[in-house]
Amino acid sequence: MKFDMHCHTHEGSPDSKVSVERYIKLLRDQGYNGMLVTDHNSYNGYRYYRDYIRGKKYKDFYMLRGIEYDTFNAGHFIVVMPSIEESILMEKRGLKIETLIDVVHSRGGILGPAHPCGENFLSIYNTGKFKTDRSLTREFDFIEAFNSCEDYPDNDKARVIAQIYNKPMFSGSDSHRESSVGTAATYFEGDITSEDDLINYIKSGGKTTIEGERWYGTTKDHLGIFNKSLVYGFFLYNKAGALAKTYRRRKEYKKHKRGN
Repeated sequence: MKFDMHCHTHEGSPDSKVSVERYIKLLRDQGYNGMLVTDHNSYNGYRYYRDYIRGKKYKDFYMLRGIEYDTFNAGHFIVVMPSIEESILMEKRGLKIETLIDVVHSRGGILGPAHPCGENFLSIYNTGKFKTDRSLTREFDFIEAFNSCEDYPDNDKARVIAQIYNKPMFSGSDSHRESSVGTAATYFEGDITSEDDLINYIKSGGKTTIEGERWYGTTKDHLGIFNKSLVYGFFLYNKAGALAKTYRRRKEYKKHKRGN
């Protein structure tokens, strides 16, 4: 089965211009069987699919619920939780990576770094946390070894890391615009029709094959050397957002601990 494993929807990510239904149409036309929704700290895109499309239209296409979670100290992570797990805590960005790993695994989910060798602060292997704890990679369930918005050398580094640690590889377009939809693909040898199928497939050692092409329409492509200013700005934005979510995040984390 052919999936795009990193997609941002207009309904769930403020910076995306591609609607849920448009994604489905575009990917189906390119031979995809499904996609993983990875909106920024939000399940709203998937909720739209669940409430208005699932079981009603496009029954031959599978949209899975994921999220791109902003950690406080280790960049962005793609998280997939079991279908019965409400995962409200995942919408409260700012957990430290150690806590995120514990929460996800204790609830039966899987996680891996998004664009792991990309921009400083946003990508695990270019964060201070990784420099002080290089054992983190062992805890990941997969690695995004190709991201269409990242340069080929950075993707090559991610692929090598995945090979060294024998981790399944995901490939995702990281799409926010129509022109990038379908620029990356992950192939699964088994049937993947739900989050539970995906989790079981990865945990049981299922193999993946990936491919993709670089999309040259990103913000950093347009800004050039000035992109660093944007990166630092996003770093500050992320920290401020994490601090703003502190009360609600702690509240949800306490609920999580009581549930164990």
